[in-house]
Amino acid sequence: MEHEIRKLRELLEKYDNIVFFGGAGVSTESNIPDFRSTDGLYHQEYDYPPETILSHTFYRKKPEEFFRFYRNKMIYKDAKPNAAHMALAKLEQEGKCRAVITQNIDGLHQMAGSKKVLELHGSVLRNYCEDCGKFFGVEAIENSEGIPRCDACGGIIKPDVVLYEEALQDSTIREAVEYIRKAQVLIIGGTSLAVYPAAGLIDYFTGEKLVVINKAPTPRDSHADLLIKGPIGEVLRQAVLQGE
Repeated sequence: MEHEIRKLRELLEKYDNIVFFGGAGVSTESNIPDFRSTDGLYHQEYDYPPETILSHTFYRKKPEEFFRFYRNKMIYKDAKPNAAHMALAKLEQEGKCRAVITQNIDGLHQMAGSKKVLELHGSVLRNYCEDCGKFFGVEAIENSEGIPRCDACGGIIKPDVVLYEEALQDSTIREAVEYIRKAQVLIIGGTSLAVYPAAGLIDYFTGEKLVVINKAPTPRDSHADLLIKGPIGEVLRQAVLQGE
C-alpha cells in the first residue's frame, strides 16, 4: 500500500480542485457501526431489518418502534472525528479540497473543521417539528421517550434525515453535481457505492483523476486511476497528516 499512498500524496500536491465523496466507512473508524452490518444482538432486539425500520412507511405506521431503533442505532453523540475527517479538513484549509460530499449523517466532518460539507442524507444533529417547523438539537430525540413531541405545539419531532422512500434534497443534489462536474480529482472513500441515487452522482465526474479508497471492492474499481484497498482513515493519515 506504500506505493499507492505515495501516488496519492503526489496527486494531492499537484491538484487544487479536489472533491471527496464518502460513505459509512469514513465513520466506522470513529466507532459508528454501519447499520447494514448488523451486530449479533440485532435480530434479538428488532423484528424488522434496518432498511424497513428506516423507511418513510415504517416511520408513519410504527413511529414508536422507529424511534426506539433510531435512538439505539443512529445517534452516537460521543463519536469523535478520525484521521480521515481531519485530513479532509486540512486539505480544505490548504485550498485543495473544494467540497466533502457525504452519505453520513453524524456531523463529524464539520466537527473536524470542514466548512463545505454536502450531507446527501441529512444529519442527526438537526430535527424539526412536522407541524410548526420548530428546530431541535439531537437532545430532543435522544432524551425523549416514545415519540418525541414539540414543546411548542405537540407535533412529532422528525429527524432531518432522508429515510428510505424519501427523495434527496434537490438543492443539495444540484450543488453536489456541480462540484463533481468541475473537479480535477474525485476521491471516493469508505463507500461500497451501493446506495442510490447518491452513488449515481459520481457519473458526473469528467475530471482528470479518479481515486477509490475502500477496504472492499466497489463497482468503480476498474475505472479508478488510483485504487487503494485499505481503511480510509489510515490511508489519508499517511498521505496528508504524516508528521503531525
